[in-house]
Amino acid sequence: MADLFIKDALLPDGTTTSLRISDGLVASLGGSAHKDDVLLDAGGALLLPAMVEAHAHLDKAFLAETVLNPSGDLMGAIMAMDAAQANITQPDIEARAERAARLIARNGATAIRTHADVTKETGLTSVAALLAVRERLRDLVHIEVFALTGFPSIGSEGADHRALLRDAIAMGVDGIGGCPHLESDPHAANEMFLAAAADARLPLDLHVDETLDPTRFALADLAERVIASGFSQRVAASHCVSLVMQSPSVQAQISDRIAEAGITVIALPSSNLFLQGRDHGVATPRAITAIAPLRAAGVNVAAGADNLQDPFNPVGRGDCLETASLMVMVGHLLPDDSYCTVSSAARTAMGLPIAGTGVGMAADLVLLSANTTREAIAFAPPDRTVIRAGVVQAL
Repeated sequence: MADLFIKDALLPDGTTTSLRISDGLVASLGGSAHKDDVLLDAGGALLLPAMVEAHAHLDKAFLAETVLNPSGDLMGAIMAMDAAQANITQPDIEARAERAARLIARNGATAIRTHADVTKETGLTSVAALLAVRERLRDLVHIEVFALTGFPSIGSEGADHRALLRDAIAMGVDGIGGCPHLESDPHAANEMFLAAAADARLPLDLHVDETLDPTRFALADLAERVIASGFSQRVAASHCVSLVMQSPSVQAQISDRIAEAGITVIALPSSNLFLQGRDHGVATPRAITAIAPLRAAGVNVAAGADNLQDPFNPVGRGDCLETASLMVMVGHLLPDDSYCTVSSAARTAMGLPIAGTGVGMAADLVLLSANTTREAIAFAPPDRTVIRAGVVQAL
């Protein structure tokens, strides 16, 4: 494969340079194109590391018009999906999921982690559909499919869901997920999911404490179990909203343990802001995890969009820059740090090599019509050139 030579690219530090990309890596900066190079004239456009969608539900995408959530809260969305399952087929899921994945990729993401419902209502339909989309789009975007185990998953009542999880693992999912905060015993659910992931030698990404109720708080238990067990796979805790309702001292203490456990926390501002806080008529809290204490402790904090125009979030553009913007406005991050949550931090969560313009970095990049990272987040310019493993994508 010929090398890619990018001419006249603006870097985030304000310098302009050219890059040679070989075998999917940045080989050199500066210099001139060789006659056999594939030439890409950036024309002074901003060159950034490509983005990553760290948490999606592609099986639910674009259902907002047909699966309604009148109450607007989390349980309303779950109940709406359960009621609609009989009319949702595998071909329908595949079509919507592929549309969503292509949109996310076109907007500058080269990797997506999606959760697939594994419940008694859905069976393995979502898993089969998303695995098919994963394979179909393999050359376009890296997709990870995590089995989102239904509840209950513990005790005798959870036997069916545990059996479905085993079947999903056998089908070839990339990781294991679940919702301990919806279980009768979240701590027991943490233990079950860690054991299942250890047995399968798969990474774990749990929906943790997706609530503003400070008494529903299983994140600390998850960190302690990961540390005590020496769990060797990657672990992510998505949502972690009730952490923000704890005292500053508890936030700091738990953040230290999360850092020690090596758990990535994935903030999901868009869906959580829509679903939560409705019962707080005065001084409504922000439904997003405690980002500052987590980052201060050294926790890898990533961010994702979660849902895309479905009962859990009726809006969304399928654009990681939208998430980055919310991390500025709601998460109080500065623009460069917010971009990191949807690029390098998300890649770390997925075990992908860090992308960027430094020599030796993975050549997953995006060109945008902007002068700075802040401006890219603010304007979200629509014209983007996406480069994956050193290849300009035809999107």
